Amino acid sequence: MSETLQTHKPLIQMQDVGKSYGAIRALKGINLTVNAGEVACVLGDNGAGKSTLIKIMAGLHPHTEGRLIVNGEEASFSSPREALAQGIATVYQDLAVVGLMEVWRNFFLGSELVGSKFPLAGMRIRDMKAIADAELRKMGIVVKDLDQPIGTLSGGQRQCVAIARAVYFGAKVLILDEPTAALGVKQSGVVLKYVAAARDAGLGVVFITHNPHHAYLVGDHFVILKLGQAVLDRTRDEVTLDELTRQMAGGDELAELSHELKEFGGRTEAIRTVEENTAPRRRR
Repeated sequence: MSETLQTHKPLIQMQDVGKSYGAIRALKGINLTVNAGEVACVLGDNGAGKSTLIKIMAGLHPHTEGRLIVNGEEASFSSPREALAQGIATVYQDLAVVGLMEVWRNFFLGSELVGSKFPLAGMRIRDMKAIADAELRKMGIVVKDLDQPIGTLSGGQRQCVAIARAVYFGAKVLILDEPTAALGVKQSGVVLKYVAAARDAGLGVVFITHNPHHAYLVGDHFVILKLGQAVLDRTRDEVTLDELTRQMAGGDELAELSHELKEFGGRTEAIRTVEENTAPRRRR
């Protein structure tokens, strides 16, 4: 068993992290810890701040407030390459795959094995196929033909190939951007199984989603963002699926809106009754 699995040590810590774009404040006072061997779920509607949070972790944008601590040391990334060097890999919703290229080529895309350091040295195709097949099988993914275009795989299978690729190339933290958003129930289940497999392999997983049901199936820690701030921050033992769903649906605001609509409906009915009673009767 690896050290990370034994200790569940913090891999990423956000302490009062904020991000401003000029006068626009996209994030404020975010506290989030990503532990090894755990899934941290970040939920929220469009515009809640999920994308900004990802970009800070992935090195696309530096934070402007608070502290980002990676592997025990304070950090501020200026590029995705710096984040990747610290073991932070991001699998975006649109994926970084070439649909017409073979599965094994996509697995090694940009990191192909070659026979030597000479520019014209041939690729070690047989080795890459063997490695891709072995790594995919470790994640429980069996591809009948590694030479088939990755575009012929289902959406869930493509997500799983991207996850397996990140794990193979040394990811310690895996950030998944809405991996089940465009998938059906069956394919979502396939992806969630591999999210759990990555967690059980000792990785820290950041699962970005707007679906509380998917989050609750694999999550250990839940944070709900709204307008750039955390409105819920609970561990699995501290929150139920019903509460998580209610908070995602609007929580107290939704109850208040329902009350207002009932009142509005009552006022509308009263106005209609008055109009009917005071309107001049039609002549026969």
